[in-house]
Amino acid sequence: MGISESLKKSTSELLILYLLQDEDMYGYQIAQELKVRSDERFVMPEGSLYPTLYRLIEKGVISDRMEIVGKRLRKYYHLEPKGRDYLETITQDYDRVNEGIKLVLSGAKPKKDEE
Repeated sequence: MGISESLKKSTSELLILYLLQDEDMYGYQIAQELKVRSDERFVMPEGSLYPTLYRLIEKGVISDRMEIVGKRLRKYYHLEPKGRDYLETITQDYDRVNEGIKLVLSGAKPKKDEE
């Protein structure tokens, strides 16, 4: 797995939960929203999407339901209250790590404590 794919995998839960906070979505819709909103920089194939969704269901942070739309049966995913808390936690973790990465890449030196 390349670096880009590894980064995508580590942020996929965050992004999926973020999308589901506004509305329930079905799998293909989630994948398309990720693609469109990222200007095609974050493309999540089904082989990665569904295992992530199943993992989130197992954690109890999302649920699923079947719904008939036209003549199709679709599985919609819903963000549970526990998922909102989890989203807040992983967003804070992401922000903290991202800020640390930015500091390292900027070449900033840590300030020494004054004695």
